Amino acid sequence: MRCSHLRIGPSLLLYRDAVSLSYENQPTPHLPTPMNNESNDFDDDFEHAVDAYEREDYKTAYKLFLPLAEQGDAFAQYNLGLMYDQGLGVPQDYKEAGKWWELSAEQGDADAQFNLGLMYEKGEGVPQDYNEAAKWFRVAAEQGDVQAQELLDSISRETVQVENQDSSQDSESSRPKGIEDALDNILNALNDALNRKDYKEAYKLLVPLAESGNARSQSMMGWMYLNGHGVGQDYKEAAKWFRLAAEQGDAEAQTELGTLYVKGQGVLKDIKEVVKWLQLAAKQGYVRAQNKLGVAYLEKGEYKEAEKWFRLLAEQGNARGQFFLGMMHNYGLGVSQDLEKGLKWNRLAAEQGFAEAQSIMGFPYANEQGFSED
Repeated sequence: MRCSHLRIGPSLLLYRDAVSLSYENQPTPHLPTPMNNESNDFDDDFEHAVDAYEREDYKTAYKLFLPLAEQGDAFAQYNLGLMYDQGLGVPQDYKEAGKWWELSAEQGDADAQFNLGLMYEKGEGVPQDYNEAAKWFRVAAEQGDVQAQELLDSISRETVQVENQDSSQDSESSRPKGIEDALDNILNALNDALNRKDYKEAYKLLVPLAESGNARSQSMMGWMYLNGHGVGQDYKEAAKWFRLAAEQGDAEAQTELGTLYVKGQGVLKDIKEVVKWLQLAAKQGYVRAQNKLGVAYLEKGEYKEAEKWFRLLAEQGNARGQFFLGMMHNYGLGVSQDLEKGLKWNRLAAEQGFAEAQSIMGFPYANEQGFSED
């Protein structure tokens, strides 16, 4: 089972400096939360990679993260970028960091989007390009990232004209300097606390940000209550904070809220609510939600809807989506049975190193325990 005690969708990676890609302390890797409690090789590999990282055995962590990232896992892709950026287990290489962060960013990871924006702003590992920086800051800001919004406003005011510039010239851009400095101080203190894994201090700093309506902070509050970091574990409180962020359009919070409805944690199990929140996140292009939604429809027996989401993932090159789409063709679920097409999609997944596809190449099967989701 993939670890979930440190990270869900909302990242702990607020330690990044708003003007530099350097870190004063050891960064914390991304850890997603699984939809169910069933173990599989993919989840075990991810957990082993994180364990190695936390032991500072970075070479082993790199070897374990690499195949997961190549299979399309956004969190593993982010973590590889982090390791290349810091030279952990590999030679420091900003170009490689940018490559992996871009892959993760394209799947909707806000921290990867933010860091990629910084790279384009500073010209580290990529050609300096303020339009590209603004693009990535914007999509991160749309997920509630305060620092991304600050830098987007700065670029819009001082350097270039970007599309929809007026939309970013809101009240934030005209805040008194004292308020901006106070916010920066809070964020810096929060970053420091998270780096030190001082979750009680981080919680204290998060509360005013979350209560002020910041979606990312609300999502992180949900994470803290979900995992019992800095506060007692409380699924109802987790659901409350995820809901507040989700209602503001935060795709990661929407995904986690949907997952709570799957498990009946803090809320009553409700497949309609599962589908509602996962759909909202999936329609924003959030890959984890698309995967979960496909599985939710599959388990409901709504095969045509499941096939739609797995096809979307497969056509984007996502190995997990390719595997599921191949299985659906093999068994005629939501589509006409077509073993040739099934073999085609399974082969594509296998060529990306997707273990389940490799193990059944040419031998269509379905796990008797059900399809794994994450």
